[in-house]
Amino acid sequence: MNIEDFREYCLSFPNVTEKMPFTTLKDAYSSEVLCFYIGSKWFCYVNISVFDKCCIKMIPEDAIQLRERYEGITPAWHMNKKHWSDVSFHSDIPTQMIKDLVKQSYDLVKQSLPKKEKDLLLTLTK
Repeated sequence: MNIEDFREYCLSFPNVTEKMPFTTLKDAYSSEVLCFYIGSKWFCYVNISVFDKCCIKMIPEDAIQLRERYEGITPAWHMNKKHWSDVSFHSDIPTQMIKDLVKQSYDLVKQSLPKKEKDLLLTLTK
């Protein structure tokens, strides 16, 4: 998987938008971060230059189990480590599993949106 394929996959979900919100930061890694949003919340982000890992939201119990099983899933850097995990692309995690985890993150974040925002997204999908 490369950045173009990954980006296309993330944008294939309904109502997803993308932004690079940290371009003004002096930290080179952070300034190259592309975030994927459902509504006003991001569900995944990735560095477009390095393309080493993505950061996704997980159910805490699932995150614990996956971190124990896979070396390539670790607590997220600069995020709530209970809810967010880094998933390494070039590790022991199959590509399809990475895609499944990104989709789960999308679903999890979408469910957490305020009702008003969920209703707005419903009207956009029709």
